[in-house]
Amino acid sequence: MSDIKQVLSFDYGIKRIGIAIGQTITGTASELPPIKAKDGIPNWQEIENILKEWQPDLLLIGLPLNMDGTESDMSKRARKFANRLHGRFGKAIEMVDERLSSEEVKYTLRDQGIHDFGNHSVDGMVAKILFEDWCEQKDN
Repeated sequence: MSDIKQVLSFDYGIKRIGIAIGQTITGTASELPPIKAKDGIPNWQEIENILKEWQPDLLLIGLPLNMDGTESDMSKRARKFANRLHGRFGKAIEMVDERLSSEEVKYTLRDQGIHDFGNHSVDGMVAKILFEDWCEQKDN
Protein backbone atom coordinates (compact mmCIF):
# COMPACT_ATOMS: atom_id res chain seq x y z
CA MET A 1 0.00 0.00 0.00
CA SER A 2 3.04 2.30 0.29
CA ASP A 3 2.86 3.23 -3.40
CA ILE A 4 -0.86 3.97 -3.17
CA LYS A 5 -1.54 7.43 -1.81
CA GLN A 6 -4.78 8.62 -3.40
CA VAL A 7 -7.79 6.36 -3.95
CA LEU A 8 -11.15 7.01 -5.60
CA SER A 9 -13.90 4.73 -4.34
CA PHE A 10 -17.18 4.14 -6.15
CA ASP A 11 -20.57 2.97 -4.91
CA TYR A 12 -22.03 1.74 -8.19
CA GLY A 13 -25.75 2.17 -8.75
CA ILE A 14 -28.28 2.12 -11.57
CA LYS A 15 -29.34 5.77 -11.10
CA ARG A 16 -26.36 7.26 -9.23
CA ILE A 17 -22.75 6.38 -8.59
CA GLY A 18 -21.38 7.59 -5.28
CA ILE A 19 -17.76 8.69 -5.20
CA ALA A 20 -15.27 9.47 -2.44
CA ILE A 21 -11.62 10.46 -2.53
CA GLY A 22 -9.41 8.90 0.10
CA GLN A 23 -5.84 9.36 1.25
CA THR A 24 -4.00 6.30 2.53
CA ILE A 25 -1.67 8.41 4.68
CA THR A 26 -4.54 9.53 6.90
CA GLY A 27 -6.95 6.66 6.18
CA THR A 28 -9.73 9.18 5.68
CA ALA A 29 -11.97 10.02 2.74
CA SER A 30 -14.24 12.82 1.61
CA GLU A 31 -17.43 12.47 -0.37
CA LEU A 32 -17.60 13.90 -3.86
CA PRO A 33 -20.87 14.73 -5.61
CA PRO A 34 -22.47 11.58 -7.05
CA ILE A 35 -22.60 11.04 -10.79
CA LYS A 36 -25.93 10.34 -12.43
CA ALA A 37 -26.24 7.13 -14.40
CA LYS A 38 -28.80 5.92 -16.92
CA ASP A 39 -29.48 2.24 -16.36
CA GLY A 40 -26.07 1.99 -14.72
CA ILE A 41 -24.17 3.77 -17.48
CA PRO A 42 -22.39 6.94 -16.32
CA ASN A 43 -21.27 9.94 -18.29
CA TRP A 44 -17.74 8.69 -18.99
CA GLN A 45 -16.50 12.22 -19.67
CA GLU A 46 -17.55 13.20 -16.16
CA ILE A 47 -15.57 10.29 -14.72
CA GLU A 48 -12.57 11.18 -16.87
CA ASN A 49 -12.70 14.74 -15.52
CA ILE A 50 -12.75 13.45 -11.94
CA LEU A 51 -9.80 11.14 -12.64
CA LYS A 52 -7.82 14.02 -14.16
CA GLU A 53 -8.61 16.27 -11.21
CA TRP A 54 -7.76 13.80 -8.43
CA GLN A 55 -5.09 11.62 -10.11
CA PRO A 56 -5.86 8.48 -8.07
CA ASP A 57 -3.40 5.60 -7.79
CA LEU A 58 -6.22 3.07 -7.33
CA LEU A 59 -9.97 2.79 -7.97
CA LEU A 60 -12.09 0.89 -5.44
CA ILE A 61 -15.48 -0.37 -6.57
CA GLY A 62 -18.07 -1.67 -4.13
CA LEU A 63 -19.18 -5.23 -4.81
CA PRO A 64 -22.80 -5.73 -3.72
CA LEU A 65 -22.83 -9.38 -2.66
CA ASN A 66 -25.80 -11.27 -1.25
CA MET A 67 -25.66 -11.83 2.51
CA ASP A 68 -24.45 -15.41 1.94
CA GLY A 69 -21.51 -14.11 -0.12
CA THR A 70 -22.89 -15.13 -3.50
CA GLU A 71 -23.02 -12.72 -6.41
CA SER A 72 -26.18 -10.92 -7.46
CA ASP A 73 -27.19 -9.26 -10.71
CA MET A 74 -25.88 -5.98 -9.23
CA SER A 75 -22.55 -7.69 -8.49
CA LYS A 76 -22.19 -8.54 -12.17
CA ARG A 77 -23.07 -4.97 -13.15
CA ALA A 78 -20.57 -3.54 -10.65
CA ARG A 79 -17.84 -5.86 -12.06
CA LYS A 80 -18.71 -4.72 -15.58
CA PHE A 81 -18.43 -1.09 -14.46
CA ALA A 82 -15.03 -1.86 -12.88
CA ASN A 83 -13.82 -3.57 -16.06
CA ARG A 84 -14.92 -0.58 -18.14
CA LEU A 85 -13.12 1.83 -15.79
CA HIS A 86 -9.94 -0.20 -16.13
CA GLY A 87 -10.33 -0.57 -19.89
CA ARG A 88 -10.98 3.11 -20.52
CA PHE A 89 -8.52 4.66 -18.10
CA GLY A 90 -5.92 1.95 -17.36
CA LYS A 91 -6.11 2.52 -13.61
CA ALA A 92 -5.61 -0.25 -11.06
CA ILE A 93 -8.95 -1.58 -9.81
CA GLU A 94 -9.94 -3.38 -6.64
CA MET A 95 -13.37 -4.70 -5.74
CA VAL A 96 -14.53 -4.28 -2.12
CA ASP A 97 -17.31 -6.20 -0.37
CA GLU A 98 -19.98 -3.63 0.39
CA ARG A 99 -22.50 -5.78 2.25
CA LEU A 100 -24.34 -3.72 4.86
CA SER A 101 -22.52 -0.46 4.01
CA SER A 102 -25.76 1.23 2.86
CA GLU A 103 -27.47 0.12 6.05
CA GLU A 104 -24.54 1.45 8.10
CA VAL A 105 -24.97 4.85 6.45
CA LYS A 106 -28.74 4.87 7.05
CA TYR A 107 -28.22 4.03 10.74
CA THR A 108 -25.68 6.84 11.00
CA LEU A 109 -28.11 9.32 9.43
CA ARG A 110 -30.96 8.14 11.69
CA ASP A 111 -28.69 8.65 14.71
CA GLN A 112 -28.26 12.23 13.49
CA GLY A 113 -32.05 12.62 13.34
CA ILE A 114 -32.25 12.38 9.54
CA HIS A 115 -35.01 10.12 8.25
CA ASP A 116 -35.47 11.43 4.70
CA PHE A 117 -32.50 10.04 2.80
CA GLY A 118 -33.54 11.70 -0.46
CA ASN A 119 -31.76 14.93 0.47
CA HIS A 120 -28.53 13.20 1.52
CA SER A 121 -25.90 11.53 -0.61
CA VAL A 122 -26.10 8.04 0.82
CA ASP A 123 -24.06 6.96 -2.24
CA GLY A 124 -21.13 9.24 -1.39
CA MET A 125 -21.23 8.18 2.24
CA VAL A 126 -21.14 4.52 1.19
CA ALA A 127 -18.15 5.22 -1.09
CA LYS A 128 -16.43 6.87 1.88
CA ILE A 129 -17.09 3.85 4.11
CA LEU A 130 -15.82 1.50 1.38
CA PHE A 131 -12.50 3.33 1.39
CA GLU A 132 -12.23 3.46 5.18
CA ASP A 133 -13.05 -0.26 5.52
CA TRP A 134 -10.48 -1.08 2.80
CA CYS A 135 -7.84 0.95 4.68
CA GLU A 136 -8.59 -0.85 7.95
CA GLN A 137 -8.25 -4.24 6.25
CA LYS A 138 -4.94 -3.23 4.65
CA ASP A 139 -3.55 -2.10 8.01
CA ASN A 140 -4.34 -5.46 9.67
